[in-house]
Amino acid sequence: MTLLQVAGLTRRFGDHAVLEGFDLSIAAGEAVALVGPNGSGKSTVLRCIAGTDAPSAGELLLDGEVYDERRPEVRQQVAALLDDLDFFPDLAVVEHLDLVAHAHRVPDPERVVDDVLADVGLLDQAPQLPGTLSSGQRQRLALGLLWVRPRRLLLLDEPEQRLDGAGLGWLTDRLLREKEDGVAVLFASHHPDLVDQVADRVVRLDGGR
Repeated sequence: MTLLQVAGLTRRFGDHAVLEGFDLSIAAGEAVALVGPNGSGKSTVLRCIAGTDAPSAGELLLDGEVYDERRPEVRQQVAALLDDLDFFPDLAVVEHLDLVAHAHRVPDPERVVDDVLADVGLLDQAPQLPGTLSSGQRQRLALGLLWVRPRRLLLLDEPEQRLDGAGLGWLTDRLLREKEDGVAVLFASHHPDLVDQVADRVVRLDGGR
């Protein structure tokens, strides 16, 4: 069953096409990796789908309906981590997770938050502020903000960034579990092991094509 359909996605800046005529379909429970050199258009694909950038042309469908990230039902289904870690400096780790869980009206939010803290390995850091965390811990927190909310589609831009070897193994296992739960995963990565172990299909981009 196709969850996301992308047809003719194009992003231009003046006469320069960063992305040209990109097509993709992704099913529930499937993972697709975007690979290619820096500047090939991987992040642009993810930003256009996530709604943080406006495509110049193309069509996006979610469950066969026009994809509009402004619709509450779309925001409830699509969770994105792009390359922009941004936290509230005065909120503790646990407060960030609580905020997202309550914003999405997650049932039994305290249990969910505790489970996610354990999963991302930040139980001991729960009362700390983001500025006191290591870069790898901040990446785990950013990923935890996705796990604590409902989702049917994950959009991830190089999620392996800042993670050490143990963190990469954890991320791989977690994404495989997401697939088992029926979540579709679209991710850009430069890490061949993550791509090999998680992706069902690989889309290679070069020069926006």
